[in-house]
Amino acid sequence: MDKTVGVLGGGQLGRMLVEPANRLGIRVNFLDASNSPAKQISNHDGHVDGSFKDADAVRKLAERSDVVTVEIEHVDTKTLEEIAATTDVQPSWKTIRTIQDKYLQKEHLQSHGVATAQSLPLQTPSVEDLEKASATLGLPLMLKSRKEAYDGKGNFPVKTKEDFQPALDALGANKDLYAEKWAQFRMELAVMVVKTKDDVLSFPTVETIHENSICKLTYAPARGVSEAIEKQAQELARKAVSCFWGKGVFGVEMFLLGNDTLLINEIAPRPHNSGHYTIEACKISQYEAHLRAILDLPLTQKSLRLRDPAIMLNILGREKPDSHTAVELEALKHDDIKIHMYGKGQAKKGRKMGHLTGTAPTMAEAEAIMQPMIDFVDKDKPKSSSPTNNTPATNPPPQVAIVMGSDSDLPVLAPGLAILTKLHIPYTTRITSAHRTPAWMATYASCAASTGTIKCIIAAAGGAAHLPGMTAAYTPLPVIGVPVKPSIGDGTDSLLSICNMPRGVPVATVGVNNSTNAALLAARIIGTGDGEVRQAVEGYMRESEAEVREKDRRLVEVGAEVYAASYLKK
Repeated sequence: MDKTVGVLGGGQLGRMLVEPANRLGIRVNFLDASNSPAKQISNHDGHVDGSFKDADAVRKLAERSDVVTVEIEHVDTKTLEEIAATTDVQPSWKTIRTIQDKYLQKEHLQSHGVATAQSLPLQTPSVEDLEKASATLGLPLMLKSRKEAYDGKGNFPVKTKEDFQPALDALGANKDLYAEKWAQFRMELAVMVVKTKDDVLSFPTVETIHENSICKLTYAPARGVSEAIEKQAQELARKAVSCFWGKGVFGVEMFLLGNDTLLINEIAPRPHNSGHYTIEACKISQYEAHLRAILDLPLTQKSLRLRDPAIMLNILGREKPDSHTAVELEALKHDDIKIHMYGKGQAKKGRKMGHLTGTAPTMAEAEAIMQPMIDFVDKDKPKSSSPTNNTPATNPPPQVAIVMGSDSDLPVLAPGLAILTKLHIPYTTRITSAHRTPAWMATYASCAASTGTIKCIIAAAGGAAHLPGMTAAYTPLPVIGVPVKPSIGDGTDSLLSICNMPRGVPVATVGVNNSTNAALLAARIIGTGDGEVRQAVEGYMRESEAEVREKDRRLVEVGAEVYAASYLKK
């Protein structure tokens, strides 16, 4: 290959870009600090030492390169516009300039008919302007920095008016702010899109799990997503990228809402963290695809197909400067896990130090491969992690999911909900019918385990009572069925329907309308691994014992006739 690629930035994305470049005989020049991760594995005299925001350094890189691209979008687009007169810049400086201002990015997408959350710019970073925005968007909302924001930095959830000033104080260093309507999503998805000179191609739709607003896990393909939604996500991602200028790989992040609609969250004009899995799981990685796209080398949709299901786990820095090393040493014990370390030196909390990838013929096998490492990195994690965009900061994540076929079942569930509240067990309630919304029911049940917080599901149903059994068929979590007495009959048919599950699909079943026992059983399940919940259950048992003992004392004291006449009427 006789063309040289210049890259603004030499971090971990550049490090992974240079590996396929070496295989293809493509020379890559990096502009970054002298010992940056990419330069550590690419030793030649074409690199430029300095800042990728320094105009003279960018000009020097352009003089040594045929094509200039970026591995980070926070660059000086004025200089890119200048060098574009003599050097090919991909993607276009116009694309990078539009995307690096997140509000302009969303305005541009909406002008091309691409769905995003409604946003409003703040004329000034003031309580008055934030009040105006909330009057239009409602509360809660997200206050965001327009530029230089990443990994949750530059975002602040505004739940009530009392959060206005704290949000402004937190983002005060950045005067360019905008407010975004709250997106109550049930899953975050991502699609890596490749824009070539002739076509717009895409890698599979993946599911991303965030912790403290940083991507922690990627599941490829996305779990519990119907074929229709997967196709919709692919089409939306390609449509979004099509309205920008230039060539290369784009990372498209999106929200899947409860009604199965999709909204674009953000777009990155470069390879992306959610696409690391492609190195092992696809014939061509996102990095090789980027090189092929910007150099006009052959590339087909077939090359981007998933060969095997894959799970990617980010190695995030903790308080100890060598915390990532412990994860690496543990991963070395597992032959089926591929390790990628980024050469960043000492760890900082939340800093991406590397990633692990596990692939297998099925997602279940991939989960089995990766679960020991997920458990290892979570072993010292506090019980409640920071919220994502759809969870207000003051609300702990749910540990129990309660599903019902109709809102008419809610009164039956009320005593059980009261028990969960009494025991301080957070829960979520949803309406999903096994018959009227089968696809939504299957999707919700399939995705419940991926939240990482839900430990069991309570499912209430009357009549044919298929909901508990169908829920159990789609989730590895324990399911507790609550038979609901219908308007006709005594509920025995519902009870027997839930009890008579086929071998291999267990459902725990309580008595008709007995949501109290369902909640207590859920608490006992959670209590096997949570000492605080177990103590709360033990406290409830002591209270129940004391209540019965008190009734016995009264009965002995006043006699059966007086007791029946006085106390049983209360």
